[in-house]
Amino acid sequence: MSLVIALILDALFGEPRWLWNRIPHPAVLMGRLIGAADRRFNRGEARRLKGLILLIALVAGAGGLGWLIGQLPWAPVVEVLLAAILLAQRSLADHVSAVASALRRSLPEGRSAVAMIVGRDTAEMREADVTRAAVESAAENLSDGVIAPAFWFAIGGLPGILIYKIVNTADSMIGHMTPRHQAFGEASARFDDLLNLIPARLTALLLCLSSGWTDPRPVLRDAPKHRSPNAGWPEAALAPVLNLALAGPRSYNGIMRSFPWVWPEGRREGGPEDIDAAVRALWRAWGLMLMIALGLLLL
Repeated sequence: MSLVIALILDALFGEPRWLWNRIPHPAVLMGRLIGAADRRFNRGEARRLKGLILLIALVAGAGGLGWLIGQLPWAPVVEVLLAAILLAQRSLADHVSAVASALRRSLPEGRSAVAMIVGRDTAEMREADVTRAAVESAAENLSDGVIAPAFWFAIGGLPGILIYKIVNTADSMIGHMTPRHQAFGEASARFDDLLNLIPARLTALLLCLSSGWTDPRPVLRDAPKHRSPNAGWPEAALAPVLNLALAGPRSYNGIMRSFPWVWPEGRREGGPEDIDAAVRALWRAWGLMLMIALGLLLL
């Protein structure tokens, strides 16, 4: 019941700006903690070991906090509210839809909007590039921001979702293959991969089934093309649903990189209507997950 209520609350209210303008969002607090640890400990020798110790401390702290909250007299209410806050369906749909709206106004506005949700270079993007970036972000963040936290809340309650969110935040901040973070963030990156192993594939399944796509072969063929062991699954599912080729060439830090196309049979010239279609696919997948959660509750 807690998961069902949390999913509905998030879908209805999303991220109320009036609240988070007054107090820091839990994810912001997690980010501040990890940033402070990065500045304090990511130096000198044994950075890989220090990163592992940090990961253990983060997991233990998040799990312990979730357990402590569970001992409060009003724990069920707090757990549902925190879970709703840590889910991101409404905010994801709003951010992706904003790219479509901006792109309809002008290409420069579309570039500016998509720059808020992706890490690649946007200054020279064409309309098709903006579209692909928005759709890929929608697919990946459906897994990371909605399905995975919901999955771990269903499995482990509040400790489960708190552990997932802090590990995912650590991966996004320090889990990079850069000289500074390659060693220190390795443990966080690998554990995040493990925690997303099932949710990423579940996301792909939900996207396909909720959109009526029943041929698993393109997904199984294209998902392993991604450099991430998990991010390729939702992308490979959403691409044939939209009949839109994803991935392909893109620029990072001024360097053009060629990635293999996902669903290369699809259209290469997408536009705002494809972003809108992607958002509708997100909601269909969310709806199917909600129905599954309700079905399990009734059983």
